[in-house]
Amino acid sequence: MTKRIILCDDEIHILRAAEFKLKRAGYEVTIASDGQEAWERIKVQPPDILVTDCQMPRLDGLGLIRRVRENPATRHLPILMLTAKGYELPSEELARQWNVMGVIPKPFSPRELLQTVEKILGGARQGEPTASPVMAPAEPAALVGAVMPRAAGASECATEYATERGASRAATL
Repeated sequence: MTKRIILCDDEIHILRAAEFKLKRAGYEVTIASDGQEAWERIKVQPPDILVTDCQMPRLDGLGLIRRVRENPATRHLPILMLTAKGYELPSEELARQWNVMGVIPKPFSPRELLQTVEKILGGARQGEPTASPVMAPAEPAALVGAVMPRAAGASECATEYATERGASRAATL
């Protein structure tokens, strides 16, 4: 069986470049232009992996990830972020808090995206078993690399992430 991927981004050229590369590699790819559209598609037929941007209209990437993680049916869905805000989102914290498997910054290499998806899915395509979706917090961040430094003038998505992180830390005290 072909592995299914949902790509979520509000920039059509990003969707098309990623979709082309992943389809040529044998994956079934569904695209969504924002987090709300992706969530509706996930509820109908969960993919094997979700690749999402952070900053989008209607429902941003972190809101989508929150919904995925709060739903028992999708809680263990592997998630990869493909975002221009990668430098503002520490991948180790995203891995620890939301079990995000990695963050690929834009501009991106479609080849790097494909390689990362294949690592997450265990190199699996047509009929091959996937890697376990439950990974230790340190493993997801290691898939993509080191944390990128936070830039001045953080985006809404990064600000929301920081707020969530602060709230979760305060709840544990």
